[in-house]
Amino acid sequence: MPSPVIRFRIDFANDSFVGPGKIALLEAIGRCGSLSQAARNLGMSYRRAWLLIDSLRVAFRKPVTVATTGGKGGGGVMLTEFGEGLIACYRALERDIAALAPGRLRSLTAAAAPRKKSAAARPHRPLARHSARRQS
Repeated sequence: MPSPVIRFRIDFANDSFVGPGKIALLEAIGRCGSLSQAARNLGMSYRRAWLLIDSLRVAFRKPVTVATTGGKGGGGVMLTEFGEGLIACYRALERDIAALAPGRLRSLTAAAAPRKKSAAARPHRPLARHSARRQS
C-alpha cells in the first residue's frame, strides 16, 4: 500500500497563509528572477501568480519579494532575505513532518481502504444504444 501524502499550510491569521503553491512560486522566482517566467514554469497565469505574491505582501510586515527595474533584460523580481527565510522555514518544517509522519500514521495507513480506480483510469466502454421508441 502506498504511503499517505501530507500537504500542509501555515495559517498566520485570517486570509494570511503560506502553503505549497506559494512556496513553489517563490522558489521559481528565486530561480528565474521573473514573476511572469516563474508563472509560466509552474503552468499558472500571470494574474494568479501576481495575486499569490500580493497576498504575501499583505500577510507580512516585511516584503517577501522586491521588484527590480531597468538593466539589459529589463526589470524583474527578486526574493528578499525574508522571502528566502520563509522558504527555508517552510521546507524545514516539511522535512520534520515527513520524518515524523510514517511512525505516527502507521496504524491509520494499515487501516486505510485501498483506493478505487478513477473513471479516467478505467477502460472506455461505449454506452449501449437503445432503439426502442417511446409509445404515444
